[in-house]
Amino acid sequence: MATEQMPPTLFSPYKMNSLRLSHRVVLAPMARCRALNGIPQNANVEYYAQRATPGGFLITEGTLISPTAHGFPHCPGIYTQDQIGAWKKVVDAVHAKGGIIFCQLWHVGRASNPVYQPTAEDGNGAAPISSTDTPISTRWKILLPNAEHGVYARPRRLSELEIPSVVDDYRQAAANAMKAGFDGVEIHGAHGYLIDQFLKDGINDRKDAYGGDVSHRCRFLVEILRSVCSDIGPDRVALRISPAIDHIDATESDPMSLGLAVIEELNRRFPRLAYLHITHPRYVASGNIVGGEEENKKMMRRWRDAYQGCFMASGGYTKELGMKALADNDADLVSYGRLFISNPDLVNRFKTDTDLNRYVRATFYTHDPIIGYTDYPFMEEEKKIPIVTPRSRI
Repeated sequence: MATEQMPPTLFSPYKMNSLRLSHRVVLAPMARCRALNGIPQNANVEYYAQRATPGGFLITEGTLISPTAHGFPHCPGIYTQDQIGAWKKVVDAVHAKGGIIFCQLWHVGRASNPVYQPTAEDGNGAAPISSTDTPISTRWKILLPNAEHGVYARPRRLSELEIPSVVDDYRQAAANAMKAGFDGVEIHGAHGYLIDQFLKDGINDRKDAYGGDVSHRCRFLVEILRSVCSDIGPDRVALRISPAIDHIDATESDPMSLGLAVIEELNRRFPRLAYLHITHPRYVASGNIVGGEEENKKMMRRWRDAYQGCFMASGGYTKELGMKALADNDADLVSYGRLFISNPDLVNRFKTDTDLNRYVRATFYTHDPIIGYTDYPFMEEEKKIPIVTPRSRI
């Protein structure tokens, strides 16, 4: 008699192309602001090593592909030799524990301020680049290097002739990630940053080959994927998108169709990608949950059913929601952000149903190398972590 196959759980193994994962609890990419002057430090090495497990999968924080990609304090880059060398220490530490790690490649586009940009001809910081010349509205604030909050600057619309150079920045960053020893890269196409600024019709107001119809709005992304895949191989490349997320004015009139359009391009042109990573619509930056939980679940299910490869879900998952998503075949992998920040041994805590440390939002984006970064206790240590005042802020 045939044995009925049990549905997968967070602790089931998974084969992602040539990579074999021992479980399905993934470290989500999250900005942490500890890479001083854009270079990963010893604290970064410790942070990722703490969260590595044999056969566990980690995705780095957003890692800047070029000098124009900056828009947040002390975020790491991967466009200089010093950055590559520093990331190699992180990768080596994760591999020493048997972990697998991808580098998330990031360009913030218009989500920036001249203080973060290269110097222009007039001696001031240049305008950030984007698909548009419309700035992010003043209801959103940008964190500046001095820890104050300012306004997002008016961006400069990229010309068609400039776009190939930006595409090549992604390719070179991916090649640099391979030099650092990463197992692959995740292209950050979500949450209102540069690629999303081309994808979303609430931002992209272009009249050329990169704007208008959804297929044209996908062109920038397709060119990036083609360039990166041709250099490092599609099985080492992944993509993150967020069709329904409105962070920093990233609005879309038809998120379901946008997601399906991107997925159609992936299925047709890039069938061997490592995975597609989508943020659940329950995470909406405005606080609005459009259509309710059932409609949002339906949207995720449509995208899941349409995509022909490995599907990773993120955004507000608990252990219980993650287990249900896998049991219902709504995802192959589930990524965790805030819970992984405060629980370096999250996988073991999930396995043993151990209480979780609470996270402290006030220390998410400081540049202290310890507090709120590497000082969250493991299970065998004291369970409670006090609310602390950061020693230093950006």
